[in-house]
Amino acid sequence: MSLKGKVALVTGSTSGIGLAIARALAAEGADLMLNGFGPADAIETERAGLARTFGVRALYNPADMSKPEQIAAMVAEAEAKLGAVDIQVNNAGIQFVANVEDFPNEKWDQIIAINMSAVFHGMKAAIPGMKKRGWGRIINIASAHGLVASPQKVAYVAAKHGVVGMTKVAAIETANSGITVNAICPGWVLTPLVEKQLEDKAKEQGTSVEQEKQAFLSEKQAMTKFTTAEQIGGLAVFLCSESAATMTGAPVSIDGGWVAQ
Repeated sequence: MSLKGKVALVTGSTSGIGLAIARALAAEGADLMLNGFGPADAIETERAGLARTFGVRALYNPADMSKPEQIAAMVAEAEAKLGAVDIQVNNAGIQFVANVEDFPNEKWDQIIAINMSAVFHGMKAAIPGMKKRGWGRIINIASAHGLVASPQKVAYVAAKHGVVGMTKVAAIETANSGITVNAICPGWVLTPLVEKQLEDKAKEQGTSVEQEKQAFLSEKQAMTKFTTAEQIGGLAVFLCSESAATMTGAPVSIDGGWVAQ
């Protein structure tokens, strides 16, 4: 498919899943508004690299996803400088683990703000322009934890369940406006952070990284295989395609059979 002429805003896109999604959309010709944290020189290298590699326009906005006014301003900047926000991928997220009775209040507030409220504020800012143009694709990055729970992740699980709920509401409200709203629900994704955790555990236990991977995956997933960030990028591209034009309000699992059990 071609996304040439479309503009995609991807939050949390300076690394990891968000960057892989931005790369996949750019590969199909979409212009980009990137967002996220990190060293300024590294972000500029990624931005310039995407523009050069795929021949697209690529801008960066440092909006803090816990600040509604900055989210609205980022959407407005994309519309002003790139012409539209046709595709919005709400990906930014953080994590913290602790039992409910030990969970710090400030961590709860921060995770709810970034992982859930930011999705609301992003959609609120982007939907009017999409309605006006009669076309839009909103993709909210939820999680298997938007459908099922795990211990010590009360804020993350609550936020991701909220994202799935918001996705359904926005999908119903925009159903006849040329807009689709879907949630991608990944299981375990092999990121540099997870890789390091597995390497450290293998050293500590005197086992191999492969053994630790299998143990880690089999605890939750039927399929003992990690999802890659690139596969999530491919799924995002599909949800923007004409083949997915009647897919809306769907939590789309890409989780190795996690929630099927």
